[in-house]
Amino acid sequence: MITGNKGEWSEIYALLKIIADKKLTAGDENLEVIKDLIFPIIKVLRVESNGTYEYSYDDELVIVKGNENVFRIPIVRFQEQALKLLKILQTETETTFAIPEIENFINSFNCRSIKASSNSKSDIHIVIHDEKIGTTPTLGFSIKSQIGKAATLFNASQSSNFIYKITDNLTDTEIETINNINTSSKIQDRVNAILKKVNLEFIKTEGNIFQNNLVLIDSCLPNMLAELVVLFNEKAESNLQKLVSILEKENPLNYNIENGHKFYDYKIKRLLTDIALGMQSTKVWTGQLDSTGGYLIVKEDGDILCYHIYNRNEFENYLLANTRLINPSSTRNKFGLIYKEKNELFFKLNIQIRFLK
Repeated sequence: MITGNKGEWSEIYALLKIIADKKLTAGDENLEVIKDLIFPIIKVLRVESNGTYEYSYDDELVIVKGNENVFRIPIVRFQEQALKLLKILQTETETTFAIPEIENFINSFNCRSIKASSNSKSDIHIVIHDEKIGTTPTLGFSIKSQIGKAATLFNASQSSNFIYKITDNLTDTEIETINNINTSSKIQDRVNAILKKVNLEFIKTEGNIFQNNLVLIDSCLPNMLAELVVLFNEKAESNLQKLVSILEKENPLNYNIENGHKFYDYKIKRLLTDIALGMQSTKVWTGQLDSTGGYLIVKEDGDILCYHIYNRNEFENYLLANTRLINPSSTRNKFGLIYKEKNELFFKLNIQIRFLK
């Protein structure tokens, strides 16, 4: 029997729903439909442990082709099962659970897992018809669900620690007092305690690969992101779009903004896009953008919106408007304490980026 959480079952819901709808609907930064960006679906491809399965159409039938068998299933069955699954996802209270009826249905066409194969960069690939330019591109998507816990865009690691030099001396008593702050918002409180006495000067990230990945995207990104991390803790503001607006006003990198250039907005959007396309803190990022970069967002009401590098502006605007920062585990990632090296004081910070609910 298959069991999974709401995020995992949402992958099956997305599969059933988009097959039933026969179209992809693009969304804007506010998770609203863009009426003139609707793409008819030609076929859907999903990689399973036993091969790639293709879902196409013959009038009101869905044609499912696997390695050997071909199944012909009325499209209304996908509509019915998607609706049943949505109601369960909206009401289920257990963390992980089985749904025998849905499992029986997907097993009827040899779909055996609720998660796509981990060997695939995307959860699902969809061949669309772009009526504007008359092409049929294959677009790859990761599926992110608003039903259940908020999904993560960027996972922290020790490599993504930002190292700051403390610009003046603190006494041993002051250091001990700050390091012993143990409130529920201890990292933010420690940052503010430090900033009341001295400044934090960014030196580098702990991981050389992460530093170079950021520089590859934009040479100013390490310093810009370091400013953002301090601001997040200092202001106790997690909304990324609001934080970028504060950076635009304060302009800590001293850009020439007399002509209204949105330096911070533009560069942070580029960062988020590359993270969405696979940039991590511990692996060398080539910056190669291809057709596998996009998200299908399963909204709480069951509607599904697509965001893809194929429509770059909408994709970037969505990422900035719908993400927030949190402090990851300081124990696991070894940050958040003042420490001394060669008679100089240093402090490390880190972040995780999650989607808004």
